[in-house]
Formats: sequence, structure tokens, C-alpha cells
Amino acid sequence: MALQLDKIFVNLPVKNLKNSIEFFSKIGFAFNPQFTDDNATCMVISDHIYVMLLVEPYYQTFTNKEIADASKTNEVIVCVSADSREQVDEIVNKALEAGGKPSNDKQDHGFMYGWSFQDLDNHLWEVMYMDPSAVQQQ
Repeated sequence: MALQLDKIFVNLPVKNLKNSIEFFSKIGFAFNPQFTDDNATCMVISDHIYVMLLVEPYYQTFTNKEIADASKTNEVIVCVSADSREQVDEIVNKALEAGGKPSNDKQDHGFMYGWSFQDLDNHLWEVMYMDPSAVQQQ
């Protein structure tokens, strides 16, 4: 049997925690106050997916490597799934209205639809919808 783990915690460095919380709140995400202080917050994506936003000096305590400048280099693309094409557009539009930057143009592959944005710290976020009937055919 393949290894299966229960939850994922993506850790992202941010320059200004308050601004990041405000940005992601405008998109519609919630935060777990139990894991929020001046250094970090736990953004809830789903019951099993969380993004830890860590101010850069605190993030640096978890690694000996230099923190990537996401405006110049790509360290990761966080991809989340939406329930519909309309929800993809809604999420990305909210991100852009909240101060995010465009990333790639919309991509429509028929069975899969996606669009992306950059958050305030230039991290790349892709939002995608995949037709469930197409997944079952694969």
C-alpha cells in the first residue's frame, strides 16, 4: 500500500503578515486563531489543507537556505481546486481586486480550466477546475 498522509501544511514566507491576512481574507479564506500570532498564521484551505504564512525572519528559523525572492525566481506554485469554472474566475478576480497581480492567462482544456495570480509576496497561485466526469474516464 502506498504511503498516505492526512494533512498538508504549505509554509510560505511573507513580508507583512497583517497585509497578507487582509489580502487572503478578501479572497474568502479563514484563519485558525489558535495558530496565529505576530510571526505566523494558519490559513485554512480545507479540512486537510493549510497554508502557514510566516514572516520572513521567523520563516528563516526553519531553513539554512536563503529565502527565494519570489519576484525574481519561482520556488513553488500552489494549486488549489475549485468547484466550478465560475468559482475559478471568482477567486482569481477577488485576488486581483485585493492587490494581487496577474500570472498566466486563463487556460481552457475543455475538461480542465484554470487561471492564476500572484499574491502580495509574488507567490504563484493556480486555481483550477476539472470536470469530474473527465476524471472518471481517465
